[in-house]
Amino acid sequence: MEDSNRSWYFAERPDGEPDADSFELREEPVPDPDAGDLLVRVGYLSVDPYMRGRMRDTESYAEPWDVGDVLKGGIVGEVVESKSEQYDAGDFVTGQGTWSEYSVVDADDVAPVDPEVADLPAYLGVLGMPGRTAYFGLLDVGEPKPGDTVVVSGAAGAVGSVVGQIAKLNGCYVVGFAGSDEKTQWLTDDLGFDAAINYKDTDDYGAALDDVAPEGVDVYFDNVGGPITDAVFTKLNLDARVAVCGQIAHYNDEDVPTGPRKLPLLIAPRAKVQGLLVGDYATRFGTASEQLAQWVANGEIAHRETVVDGLENAPDAFLGLFSGDNIGKQVVRVAE
Repeated sequence: MEDSNRSWYFAERPDGEPDADSFELREEPVPDPDAGDLLVRVGYLSVDPYMRGRMRDTESYAEPWDVGDVLKGGIVGEVVESKSEQYDAGDFVTGQGTWSEYSVVDADDVAPVDPEVADLPAYLGVLGMPGRTAYFGLLDVGEPKPGDTVVVSGAAGAVGSVVGQIAKLNGCYVVGFAGSDEKTQWLTDDLGFDAAINYKDTDDYGAALDDVAPEGVDVYFDNVGGPITDAVFTKLNLDARVAVCGQIAHYNDEDVPTGPRKLPLLIAPRAKVQGLLVGDYATRFGTASEQLAQWVANGEIAHRETVVDGLENAPDAFLGLFSGDNIGKQVVRVAE
């Protein structure tokens, strides 16, 4: 174990899109775990779009960071020192930690990891929070039925890519929006989506939907917001369900966009629009994790991680989320 520990701290609140000035890398002694804690050598660190909201000085579902705080996020790594009877040194765990080389976590707040089921980064994606978000968001909020047309925005991301595959397992016709030909090809060729639309090369999203989903939309899983969502709202079928998971198109907006102007489009189809937070399903995480692990082990759900090497590059990995650099889950490899 090293004698020092590098960690990223929140340096200043950004105006609009964050940049390098929001982050400060510090070197400190390796922390000592207290009773009930684990000292984890971080193997992989998760960066996620919701973290942009934690940079604002406003209350939200995720507690805002104070300037000067160490940055926090999902981690997976190896226990190097245990002050708990639940885990031993050498065990692998995943949970909420810090953007650090070594992170102290409460043993009650982590879960064990089985490297035989999947590589470690998968526990920050398909077998972690994004996978559970897709599971509950689609099945509980979207309520897909065989034969439904399901449209997913941000479909090549960590959540959307799993949503589409679960929809296919439930007998649905699935269309995904993504931001490059490489991503749309991955969706159709590797993940089994029936169609995919490159929104960066499409001038008329409504017309594109008419081409690939001429019978309308029964379930819309929204990770993005903006003009894609505006277009999908014009195609909703009777009793359509809309699951609002994220709005990354607006995360860096300083002014709230005018609206909502599209609500009249929900009246005739009697569509249901519901926001979702995965934390609301915490008592059922075990069920979701077991099913997701089974699907992955059986090859019924594929996954992909975009890996950025080095803790020093964690801010770049986070900022890359807003330009669509990642395919699948964006993670940072801190240590082998």
